Amino acid sequence: MDINFNKNEDFNKLQLKDLQKKLLKVYKGGGDAKIEKHKAKGKLTARERIDYLFDKDAESIEIGALVGEDMYKEHGGCPSGGVVVKIGYIEGKQCIVVANDATVKAGAWFPITGKKNLRAQEISIENKIPIIYLVDSAGVYLPMQDEIFPDKEHFGRIFRNNAIMSSMGITQISAIMGSCVAGGAYLPIMSDEAMIVDKTASIFLAGSYLVKAAIGESIDNETLGGATTHCEISGVTDYKAADDKDALDKIRRIVGKIGDFEKAGYNRVNAKQPNENPEDILGILPKTRTDQYEMRSIIERIVDNSEFEEYKKDYGKTIICAYARIDGWAVGIVANQRKVVKNGQKEMQFGGVIYSDSADKATRFIANCNQKKIPLVFLQDVTGFMVGSKSEHGGIIKDGAKMVNAVSNSVVPKFTIIIGNSYGAGNYAMCGKAYDPRLIVAWPSARLAVMGGSQAAKVLLQIETASLKKQGEVITPEKEQEILASIEAKYDAQTSPYYAAARLWTDGVINPLDTRKWISMGIEAANHAPITKQFNLGVIQV
Repeated sequence: MDINFNKNEDFNKLQLKDLQKKLLKVYKGGGDAKIEKHKAKGKLTARERIDYLFDKDAESIEIGALVGEDMYKEHGGCPSGGVVVKIGYIEGKQCIVVANDATVKAGAWFPITGKKNLRAQEISIENKIPIIYLVDSAGVYLPMQDEIFPDKEHFGRIFRNNAIMSSMGITQISAIMGSCVAGGAYLPIMSDEAMIVDKTASIFLAGSYLVKAAIGESIDNETLGGATTHCEISGVTDYKAADDKDALDKIRRIVGKIGDFEKAGYNRVNAKQPNENPEDILGILPKTRTDQYEMRSIIERIVDNSEFEEYKKDYGKTIICAYARIDGWAVGIVANQRKVVKNGQKEMQFGGVIYSDSADKATRFIANCNQKKIPLVFLQDVTGFMVGSKSEHGGIIKDGAKMVNAVSNSVVPKFTIIIGNSYGAGNYAMCGKAYDPRLIVAWPSARLAVMGGSQAAKVLLQIETASLKKQGEVITPEKEQEILASIEAKYDAQTSPYYAAARLWTDGVINPLDTRKWISMGIEAANHAPITKQFNLGVIQV
């Protein structure tokens, strides 16, 4: 190993430690004091509930663990968006579980909470996998009700999805394990089956205080909407549970009786580990986002046996297209090549940039994978499409549009891993969030932005200095450097993978060594949903 490998490894290990620190912090939810108070009521925490529900020693992945990071500071923060979402196995069946974290503002819904719940339902709908709701929430966070209540992608969309999912035959099971009030009461009752924990859970459209204020009736919450009321009088809930574990055991028994599903039929053989050591990724991946590295070396440490078959290997060299297997699943890989390459007798090309020939190759490969029913994996480290007169005259916009068209109309499941840069239209062409990847995650080395930091900072500097000069300010070189430093700091913070994960632009920031697990579990989920559409590029300019 050379000195650069060691330097890269040290740097990337520190990045992983930072990731682990952030995760350990959000795993605490509202903090130790809130957890202690929660448990004093005889309840398990949201994460404990999910852990108890899932099969022991089975794999799981968490969606949106870092949602809400550094957001809503004026409201005390919202770790993990106040809700925990995981994909795992219950009695051997793959499910997605949504659990309110009542240690965070009593499980109240912030705007990002709604977005995260909708993302969980989206995953269930796309993959037709059962969804379990563990409800313990005070409802909408009233100080921000205008940002969570009325719009199409707000709170009410959850119940609309409940109805749509039921009509699609997607199993939905709810356990009311704490507070469940107002509009939030519809979620569990619009599920296929609902249970309620005795004495610690309640469900009603309006609590006792509001009932007293509205109609003058005096009644306690337990009598108004407790387990006995809804299991013996109203018939609103289907099962009464003695405690949290009893409710979770009931869910396990119900899920265990669900019949088999129609499969999409994606090809899988016995899995094999990569021949090359996956831990080498930390030494291969450079510290600096502008440095070169060989993407093939990364791929070798992700795919089974470190084997892959390149499509058009010597053409369009800034994108690698290859057939491979990941954990036994057949996949088509579309990856940006960061190492500078020579393209025949042409001039040296810029690594990570999409040229016309690369876009053409990727378009053809995506079409081939759709024809063969092979899931697509995008490995992003892209700075965008090539600019300049030669590229424009060569039709780069047309070729880029064809690639975007192919990604948009792809009917096989897509999975996106943001390894490094994810800039501008390159993000779109390489299946960014707007292009419906089944799962999209970033490594700690990722950067997401409309353009690279240095270019953007220079553009913004020109705009800022021009504005100040119009106001009569004299811009000295020192003042210009001060402005530039401020712009760069702000822009750098906004391009961080954690900034993106907080807003659910990605499903999370992950350890590179977990990449195989995410892709494998993602394809397994997708295998629950047979393809019902034909791949069609529509009208494109050839």
